[in-house]
Amino acid sequence: MKILHITSYYPPHIGGVEMVAKDVVDALSDVADQVVLCFNHEKGYGEETENGVKIIRTKCVAKISSQAISFQFRKVLKKVLAEFRPDYIHFHYPNPLAAHYLMKIGFDAKLIVYWHSDIIKQKFLKNFFVGETKRMLKKAYKIVATSPLYIDKSDFLPMFKDKITVVPNAINEKRLVVTEENVKEAQEIRKKYDGCVLGFNLGRHVPYKGLKYLIKASEKIDSNVRILLAGTGPLTEQLKKQAAGDEKIIFLGLIPIQKIVSYFLACDMILFPSITKNEAFGIALAEGMYFSKPAVTFTIEGSGVNYVSVNGVTGIECPSFDTDAYAAAVNRLAEDEQLRAEYGNNARERVIGNFTSAQFKRNIRKLYGVKEEDK
Repeated sequence: MKILHITSYYPPHIGGVEMVAKDVVDALSDVADQVVLCFNHEKGYGEETENGVKIIRTKCVAKISSQAISFQFRKVLKKVLAEFRPDYIHFHYPNPLAAHYLMKIGFDAKLIVYWHSDIIKQKFLKNFFVGETKRMLKKAYKIVATSPLYIDKSDFLPMFKDKITVVPNAINEKRLVVTEENVKEAQEIRKKYDGCVLGFNLGRHVPYKGLKYLIKASEKIDSNVRILLAGTGPLTEQLKKQAAGDEKIIFLGLIPIQKIVSYFLACDMILFPSITKNEAFGIALAEGMYFSKPAVTFTIEGSGVNYVSVNGVTGIECPSFDTDAYAAAVNRLAEDEQLRAEYGNNARERVIGNFTSAQFKRNIRKLYGVKEEDK
């Protein structure tokens, strides 16, 4: 079978949707001829082949409300549809401009819409494409949701429940292999913050990640806690100003992928204060839980975050935006090593039982009707 994957961006561009798109391609590598069409995260137009998969990146001229603008995307998409003639189109949403082009051109392939998230913040963009989004979902052969919690609270998915299959996102254990260097680095990190309980956060510094609420909560977090923030983004400088004078907050900047494991090993808990459904699942959360770390989260109605980490089982879930409750949860875990161990063990068991790459691969292959004898 032939599959055309359409996604906003694709690795080496770093992001949750991008990694899922790559994992989908990898899951089907031995049973399908595949092409990936996306926007270029760098300048210009580009084509390459990776492990037999053709990757086409179209030139972008701007980005408006997080949507890449590419005048050549429509022409390239039309050409790929005509020449490649896919049996399936695997469309990663949200990507409304690409969806607009796809629906205008038309296609005969079976459409699988991988619904990562509703459009949350960009209200104008969302409202402009409402009708077309509904038409796309109506035409879809199947729709993928990343957690059962997301379906009912979505603005669109409840209308198409008969088409929906839940495929939870997954960690990639190959990216989380522990090396001797990781163990050594973790020991050095512990030594650097000797006597402190370490909370770790990994993610982009953007509004929906809720880092300003974590920094606010820090005002009431015990002085022996250190909050390690890995990543950067448009809010970094603003967050640094907010945290000025708070020695508990440490900005680590971008961490090389191979060193992320070291921090997962070294920390005592995962601090995951995301606040909106833009955080539809939380792969970084699941990765931290894989290392037997309890999590502190907010309640996000309809988000998979509270499906990944279960309140009172794998961590503590706090009422939305309640920084006092968040601080109290961090302090409780900081003071109770036994509770951290209990929740941490449960966290690892939940990830291994539900969110591994092997399970993800089985789910994706089942979505495409791949049978054992087809492998």
